[in-house]
Amino acid sequence: MSSSNVFRVFRGCRALMAPARSSSSTAGAAVSASKAATAAEPKPKAKPKAKPKAAADSTKPKIPNRSLGIMKPTPISPALGSFLGASESSRAEAVKQIWAHIKLHNLQNPANKREIHCDDKLKAIFEGKEKVGFLEIGKLLSRHFVKTE
Repeated sequence: MSSSNVFRVFRGCRALMAPARSSSSTAGAAVSASKAATAAEPKPKAKPKAKPKAAADSTKPKIPNRSLGIMKPTPISPALGSFLGASESSRAEAVKQIWAHIKLHNLQNPANKREIHCDDKLKAIFEGKEKVGFLEIGKLLSRHFVKTE
């Protein structure tokens, strides 16, 4: 295959077109020749796309940035409200604060990190259980979130 055919097939990819490295001086000459060939060919330039911002902004209705899903604040039960110190919270924020409480008071079992020893505050939320698996936290919290339509 000639060098022009190789260039056309690989479209100028230097890593694919470079010859294998050897101790001979001909390899260095071939590399410099291939670099000169690729530098001589013009590269296509990308055309910038101009969008009129005023027209695009006026046609789109402004939607307020509201949280959805687990990030949406919803009313919570009084037990969870006393733990979090708020009357409504998102599920993600509630789990985040519970984990902060667990880490702060070192309630994770050191032998089994998946197990959490509940103190009095957590027992009020987790149905009075002494130990809770970390995967159970979401399930036990679901009853504290009031469903709204």
